[in-house]
Amino acid sequence: MKINTFKENDKLIISVEERIDSVTAPDFEKAIKNEIEGAAQLVFDFKKLDYISSAGLRILLGTQKYMAKRGKMKIINVNETVNEIFEVTGFSYILDIELI
Repeated sequence: MKINTFKENDKLIISVEERIDSVTAPDFEKAIKNEIEGAAQLVFDFKKLDYISSAGLRILLGTQKYMAKRGKMKIINVNETVNEIFEVTGFSYILDIELI
């Protein structure tokens, strides 16, 4: 998994490549916690994300709850495979998701 972060004023963009699974989820969570302070807008760019497991979904849910009190969270560039995971789990109703 590769994670890139970019801050612009109060907007934080986190792009993730490859997979978020039980092995990589702790690094994903750590990257969010290290960068999220002061962000009023959080954007996850999943253009190059191939897979997300329940461990990754749990982190997204916790982050969504955190951001609901501080601003907005959006997930962009979601491919069909990852979107199917969001739909099957019901996360497509909870999260603000934009498809590719």
